[in-house]
Amino acid sequence: MANANPAFVRRDMVAAQPAPPGATGVSHWLRTKLFATPKDIVLTLLAIALIVYIVPGMIDWLFIHASWTGENRAACATIQQGGVLPNGQSGACWAFVGAKFQQFIFGRYPFDERWRPMLVMVMFVILLIPMLIPKAPFKGWNALALFIILPIIAFFLLIGGPFGLPYVETPLWGGLMVTLILSFFGITVSLPFGIILALGRRSELPVIKMLCVMFIEVIRGIPLITVLFMASVMLPLFLPDGWTFDKLLRALIGVSIFSSAYMAEVIRGGLQVIPKGQFEGADSLGLSYWQKMRLIILPQAIKLVIPGIVNTFIGLFKDTSLVSIIGMFDLLGIVTLNQSDANWSTPVTPVTGYVFAGFIFWLFCFGMSRYSAFMERHLDTAHKR
Repeated sequence: MANANPAFVRRDMVAAQPAPPGATGVSHWLRTKLFATPKDIVLTLLAIALIVYIVPGMIDWLFIHASWTGENRAACATIQQGGVLPNGQSGACWAFVGAKFQQFIFGRYPFDERWRPMLVMVMFVILLIPMLIPKAPFKGWNALALFIILPIIAFFLLIGGPFGLPYVETPLWGGLMVTLILSFFGITVSLPFGIILALGRRSELPVIKMLCVMFIEVIRGIPLITVLFMASVMLPLFLPDGWTFDKLLRALIGVSIFSSAYMAEVIRGGLQVIPKGQFEGADSLGLSYWQKMRLIILPQAIKLVIPGIVNTFIGLFKDTSLVSIIGMFDLLGIVTLNQSDANWSTPVTPVTGYVFAGFIFWLFCFGMSRYSAFMERHLDTAHKR
């Protein structure tokens, strides 16, 4: 080794070389993802054939032969059905959606007072955007304004009374407004209550543990329709004479109770995968139980179960349509209600309404799932140096 030729000793690092031409690009992705094996080739060709068979017809029905404007059913019905369209040329009836759009959003809320829910929505968006940005400052004040102050202001704005605002009873509320109110309240309440129930189920105090287990197992064992029915019909039977609860408040209570039980099991799953050393390390620092949970355990557990939490939120958002069982009309309920309007009675009106409602539900659920994926990547610091 002492006589080694120094010409063969490299003194500088070799610059990074580009990847081989066949290892990158669209052709490489197609070859490895879609046509890697004979089975992949067959499945890819079948999928392409299915898309070619279905998508053109969908585009034709949704857009090309759709009716975009009109004042009544004649705009969406063929001549044979009593309308103005050529026979066989009817598509989606977007004119129906346009004519009923404000009802789909606000329900039967008085037209002259709809600026109030619009103002609440603007305030909600203004407070929500910085809350969703990880590096935005003043998170504590932002959370206080979004989850405490805004609901109080929204209550007085929407229902009226103070400052000379006309009173609007909750049976007139409906559409997307009710869907968002129910889902926001359920999400806001279910997360902290789910955490408390999960901690109670893992408690070493027998009475607390038994009560939490009974609550979780009973609620998870019955469908949401039953919970809503009990909150709407049976709850008033246990109240003193002359006492009553607003129908919307009953729905809020039922949805919150139901989602809290499921959230508790999601949080408990996160608590169970935390290594025992984390608990022992927190105890060795002399932290109290609540300090240990708030500073050490819960931040790790919640980060691990973000997909489960968001999955519960998405399920809750979609399950708000079940409030129709107690006579409330959310987005899906108000769409169904407007289909009975004789002025818009055509074969394509119901399908178009359901397509619109389905798209709105998908838009919100897809947004929540994408934000969940973003937060997972942002919080995935376990292997970063």
